[in-house]
Amino acid sequence: MSIADLHRTVTSIEARTPGHRDRAIDGLRALALLAVPTGHWLLGGLAPGQGGALHNASPLSAFGFFAPMSWVLQMLGIFFLVGGFASVLSYRGAMERGGTTNGWIRGRIVRLGRPVLGVTAVWAALIPVLHAVGVPATTLRTGATLVLQPLWFVGIYVVVTALTPYCVRAARRFGMWAAAPLIGTVAVIDFLRYGPYAQDMPSWLSLLNLLPGWMFAYQLGVCWGEKRLGKRGAWLLLAGGAALFAVLLFFFHYPMSMVGVPGDPRTNAHPPSLLVLALAAAQSGAAILAHDRLAALLRRPVLWAPVVVINLSAMTILCWHQTAMLTAAIPASLFGPVPGLVGAPDSLGWVAARVAWLPVFGVLLMVVARYTRGFETPWAKATAPRKAAAAVLAAGFAAFALGLT
Repeated sequence: MSIADLHRTVTSIEARTPGHRDRAIDGLRALALLAVPTGHWLLGGLAPGQGGALHNASPLSAFGFFAPMSWVLQMLGIFFLVGGFASVLSYRGAMERGGTTNGWIRGRIVRLGRPVLGVTAVWAALIPVLHAVGVPATTLRTGATLVLQPLWFVGIYVVVTALTPYCVRAARRFGMWAAAPLIGTVAVIDFLRYGPYAQDMPSWLSLLNLLPGWMFAYQLGVCWGEKRLGKRGAWLLLAGGAALFAVLLFFFHYPMSMVGVPGDPRTNAHPPSLLVLALAAAQSGAAILAHDRLAALLRRPVLWAPVVVINLSAMTILCWHQTAMLTAAIPASLFGPVPGLVGAPDSLGWVAARVAWLPVFGVLLMVVARYTRGFETPWAKATAPRKAAAAVLAAGFAAFALGLT
């Protein structure tokens, strides 16, 4: 594409953007979206084992001082915040047009589910083909796990989205304090599973943090969209979240990494701990305070155009970024170690090589997205039998990735 073509594209995007569009919200969403592949690509390695089969590995196991990088790259708090904000606008608009709550929720679920069904069905069909050409079963299971890894978020997001009408009611009645019971619930559960009674607690107790943990920032976004959370509340979130984060880290010895580290007995991410919510609170406060400046910055067409492209491909990026990395890693693994791609992530040389691979992964993701972007749009030729077949393939892939088959 020439410079003239790029200029025409940027100009066209700018011309099509409605004047009332909240560009800052889209900018924050794009930032959070890009953090997902960047974090997975930087902090996830593939180490060869017996017979050259690939296993998950992380440079965080060897270099604990990289943990603060995860504080920046863990931006799901921002994603849920802007998700709550956008859902309020969408829900309100649907109700004003005479729509129903059930219809709105059903539309959102279908929109989120199509890309997930697409990637899992495609991988279910690919696995026997890859195995037939010599890719070890262990490598395929590792790859399937990586592909499935970011998709848990979609399931949580679907549940939270379905609760939007209740979040709106809570926001209108209690303002930003509607999020307080959510963080309080996570604090109580963390006390039970990490405090003096930890030995007596059932192993499933931590799962109770899943919904309130990720719903916290979403509720804040709903409050923001309902104009019940302003700059004063944002400063409280920023300062309070940062203070709580420091206390949990240095006095209660929460793990420093915001993502799971192989071999560590505790994790902040799955399910979210109170440290994740503290970070989400601080990030949410900072995002709300930066809103006006970011909106002004994105008035520049050259900055706005990539934000639009990223948002239009949101689910494609989320669902297929691990596939992009595996597209390079799996073929390479058949020929031995490759610095930064296939090999134990236990040296600074690996880190430098992995950084050099990031543009390659980005290009591969764009190539993959060219053929998979259609999963985000309505499936015009998707008959009931085809949908059923895709669902069966997706279920089979999930069972394989989770080690159930």
